[in-house]
Amino acid sequence: MSRQRRDPRAERGIRTVESRARPRLDVARRESPAASGRLRRDPWREWAASLVDETYRKRYDRSQRQMSREDAARFLAARSDIEATAISPGQPALHVVEEPAFLIFAVIEATGGRLSRFDRQVFGAARLLADADAGGGAVVAITTGEIDGLGEAGADRMLALPSANGGQARAAALRHAVETLLPRHVIFAEDGDSADLARRLSVALGDDLMSGVEHLTARQAVRPIRNGAREIGLAPPRLMTIGEDRVKPYAAAPCEARPIDASDFEAGADPAILSSEIIPGDPASLALSETDFVVSAGNGVSDIAAFRELAAAMKGTPGASRVVCDAGLMPRSAQVGASGTVLAADCYFALGISGAPQHLQGIAGCEHVIAVNTDLHAAMIERAGLAIVQDAQLVMPALLALLRERGA
Repeated sequence: MSRQRRDPRAERGIRTVESRARPRLDVARRESPAASGRLRRDPWREWAASLVDETYRKRYDRSQRQMSREDAARFLAARSDIEATAISPGQPALHVVEEPAFLIFAVIEATGGRLSRFDRQVFGAARLLADADAGGGAVVAITTGEIDGLGEAGADRMLALPSANGGQARAAALRHAVETLLPRHVIFAEDGDSADLARRLSVALGDDLMSGVEHLTARQAVRPIRNGAREIGLAPPRLMTIGEDRVKPYAAAPCEARPIDASDFEAGADPAILSSEIIPGDPASLALSETDFVVSAGNGVSDIAAFRELAAAMKGTPGASRVVCDAGLMPRSAQVGASGTVLAADCYFALGISGAPQHLQGIAGCEHVIAVNTDLHAAMIERAGLAIVQDAQLVMPALLALLRERGA
């Protein structure tokens, strides 16, 4: 919108015909008043420039709301340039930072050697700070081993710290890395071991920790206080933990993920801990809200015994639709949906489920959905990233036979 702002009062004055009676207007008169010189605002462009995330629900950076029209145009042009670098399978571009002006640490868990959705959001927060203003920063992924996909997630460097036998030893190794490499920010996930490590590092360094950040820009970090009744905004501190689903994952050109020599960052043993190991829980006994993989049965599954056998063979937690639970074939605790359990699993395998609205609400937070259904136009087929259009009663024995053949 580049046309001049209209002045309705001036236009009315030009068309007014002098009369001793009531005022009259000459609507055929086409003369226009002199332009005021002010350009029309484009509120849609301003809101688009302030949009920071629309993955689950739209989130806006209100500090960008009052930017001028020219600033908004430049902002959107820069964003378009970033989106234009979307990676094509044939010619992948690579984001390389040879001499970083500063470093941003992204501490991730990557349970099982695989990046979770939360890990990718931590990279998104780190990338946001590294690319702010003139950019020039590099994101360093802090891991405990080799992990695939770090470059695509936004890591310019990768530092694999040696595995430690306790939180205290791991915090000591991370403290050594921070004191040696001097990162501008260290970002953790506000979840599990990462949150614990952030607090240990805060005590070890004597630095303040801003936990549970819900809104992050290059100039401000916002977190709730007083049980969510108020918010506090500060300049991004050195140590931060990010709340889940608060920052959009990085989605531009893949980065280099160049490894850093970790020989100088040996993790000392904690004398209070003789040995440590992670014992995975039995998937069949895990709560649906805590598991990462759910195998669910719907009205298209009639052989519940075969379904339970398949869920056990795939090492998944069994779930069910409301129809199956109402029929008494599965316990009420296994019900998935808005009226049952809302999932946050990495993968959801739906067998014979058409996809009622309340059921789709329950799997909205699942990263990957696999569906088996005879109806090509079922809502669950549309939601799924991978679909098998076939009877679930025929697919289950075929999957069991394949798992036995592969020795699963």
